[in-house]
Amino acid sequence: MLRPLSHSSFFKFYLLLGLALCVVLLIALGGRSFIEQVRREDYREQLAALPMSLMTRQLADSAVDERERLISRFAEQLGMQLTLRRISEVELGYFAGKRIERGSVLVAEDPWRLRQRLPGSQWLLEATLPAWSERQWQGSMVLLGEWLATLPNDERERALAALSSGSWPLLLLSTLPDNLTDRQQRQLELGNVLTLLISDKLAISLLQQLPGEDVWIMAGPITRGDTLPMNLQLPLLIGVMVVLCLIIYLIMRNIETRMARLELAATRIASGRLETRVKVESDDFLGRLGLAFNGMASQVQTLLRGQQEMIRAVSHELRTPVARIRFAVQMVEDMTDQPAIRRQLQGIDADISELDELVDEILTYARLGGETVNGAELEMALVDCRAMAERVIDTLAPLHEELSLSLEEGPDIELMAEPRYLQRALQNLVGNACRYGKKHITIRLWSEAQLVRIDVEDDGPGIPFDARVDIFKPFTRLDDSRARSLGGYGLGLSIVQKIMAGHGGSVTVDTSPTLGGARFTLLVPRRETPV
Repeated sequence: MLRPLSHSSFFKFYLLLGLALCVVLLIALGGRSFIEQVRREDYREQLAALPMSLMTRQLADSAVDERERLISRFAEQLGMQLTLRRISEVELGYFAGKRIERGSVLVAEDPWRLRQRLPGSQWLLEATLPAWSERQWQGSMVLLGEWLATLPNDERERALAALSSGSWPLLLLSTLPDNLTDRQQRQLELGNVLTLLISDKLAISLLQQLPGEDVWIMAGPITRGDTLPMNLQLPLLIGVMVVLCLIIYLIMRNIETRMARLELAATRIASGRLETRVKVESDDFLGRLGLAFNGMASQVQTLLRGQQEMIRAVSHELRTPVARIRFAVQMVEDMTDQPAIRRQLQGIDADISELDELVDEILTYARLGGETVNGAELEMALVDCRAMAERVIDTLAPLHEELSLSLEEGPDIELMAEPRYLQRALQNLVGNACRYGKKHITIRLWSEAQLVRIDVEDDGPGIPFDARVDIFKPFTRLDDSRARSLGGYGLGLSIVQKIMAGHGGSVTVDTSPTLGGARFTLLVPRRETPV
């Protein structure tokens, strides 16, 4: 059954991604508009750089009483309204003030208003004109020619280099260009400014002859680029990519965080913490997955709890008939003296003891299955590991007189643990080693910073590599028979693993490097001793 699109995580993801692309598009358009505005301002500043630099340079080099005359001539030649004001009298912003201090030209539109500081002074030249036209082009060239004519020949190149020409590349020519017509040459001889057009680039060059000399000054080609400069394109592209990557990361981070919660919950349930649930925050696909996951966990928890309760109930119920049978067997044994019957009764009694031991292990396994993992419900106490190992040896050594059970020398080790369960785990491992060992069983204690390690080694046949995981499963044995000579029901190692899980530790098996048989290792983490 198809669900509404509004409940689809992928629909929401693509919707958010579409919104992110729209935001990035708006940012790109805004950035493009901003850059175009910067380009226009930069073009006007570069265009006004030569005439403003030329006027401020001459005004700075002239006497104070000569400035009014120069301003009048400049204004008439360029078609501008010129005013000389002190910088302190002009209201300038922070950035505008910094640009004025650097000698830059400030340009404002509608109408054009140009401002530049006179070099080495606190005076500001302000020029106002309706719009930039051919008059400003030609007037700038006339003023430039007149100024250069007053300078010695050897200083002209240096003077041009000192000017801020902006978009006016300046060049002194000793010969005319070859492509000029006779009419154009006559225009230059008359003192006019010649405008040259380069058609393939739509660029303009201005040519002016210095008065009374065979020297020409060329400005240009003056162009306005149609493409964004790379130093503006690159930040724009980088900014767009950063914003897009950030938005996609935030979207994916939300999905990844919710998936990580599911993974963490699954890991906890796999480790036995069946009370774990996933926090559901929405009704989309991941929210429904979380609800299904919680339902599955609840069902698994209910089934396992029912199974454990059934095992406990059955095990308890078995004790009563077993006790009755044992009582009846003892009564019959007391009533007869026939050796054959007494041997049969002794076999029956051994079977009853075995059944009683099996019931006890099943109850222990079921009880451990109900404990909370990591020892939340275990009653911890300070355990002397060396004394515990000696008690296990004292218990099992009389039952296996043909074996040598030993505890290696080492320091005294204490840790917080559940004493009864930890001793039961060690006893199960030593009992298992006695069952399969030939002559020697060794226990070693190791103290490390974060944990205590207990090794149980034997000289038996060892555990095949392929079976080292399966042996910890309930009712799993390496041999197919149920012979009483080896004993065991396949629950001993499972109980050890449950006890270690309850302590937050683990049990492993490998090959003994000294005895050649199996080596079982208990890893018990250290806990802080309560005050």
